[in-house]
Amino acid sequence: MIRQATLAVAVMLALGTGIVLAGDGKRSGYDDASTETRAMQDDDAANPGFLWVAQGEALWSAPAGASSRSCAGCHGDTAAAMRGVATRYPMFDSTLGRPITLEGRIQQCRTERQGAPALPVESDAMLGLTAYVGLQSRGMPMAVAEDGPVRPFLDAGRRLFETRMGQFNLSCAQCHDRLAGQRLAGSTIPQAHPNGYPLYRLEWQGMGSLYRRLRNCLTGVRAEPFPPDAPELVALSLYLAWRANGLTVETPAVRP
Repeated sequence: MIRQATLAVAVMLALGTGIVLAGDGKRSGYDDASTETRAMQDDDAANPGFLWVAQGEALWSAPAGASSRSCAGCHGDTAAAMRGVATRYPMFDSTLGRPITLEGRIQQCRTERQGAPALPVESDAMLGLTAYVGLQSRGMPMAVAEDGPVRPFLDAGRRLFETRMGQFNLSCAQCHDRLAGQRLAGSTIPQAHPNGYPLYRLEWQGMGSLYRRLRNCLTGVRAEPFPPDAPELVALSLYLAWRANGLTVETPAVRP
């Protein structure tokens, strides 16, 4: 299915198919989803992502590591302490001298503050904690910084977005800018705004991070995926999040 979809994109590009969206406004993936998918996201009792949120809430209050401290022990009430946090990530970390994702910040807190082992990438625990923190910013506009020390990394992410990759020689921009709004394999090609991650994807029948989605895209164009901690991946995530500025956080979103 991935190969057929990717080949279809290549054909559309070869034919010079253009954008069909009216105007140049930003659209969340929610706007391109079916009525049934939107209803599932809107109803917290029906949204499968809340199974992971519940796990994250439990982990937030559970002591971990050599310190026997919990996230709540440092940050207190989640609704107050984490409100708006997800709108700013990835963000520049002056100590590291580079941007860090929300997942990276959670890992940093676990290993450096709690003395606990890092959570495996794409584990239910990692997805749950990230979704629980992200939920506290639901309904708030994305506000990723673009100036100051983060600028070179943002520019690097932009270049990656526009660079052709893989055996199919396709870039992110060709699909998600030039073909946004077109139909492909029965679904609308989105503008690729990551304002709902981590999210529940019906195709996956499970929760997934932005990294998982990017890995799928890279393998789809027959390119070598970046490791989860690669600076290229962080830069691309930063640029994608910046493109979504102004759209509201939907974590945990539901997508096809």
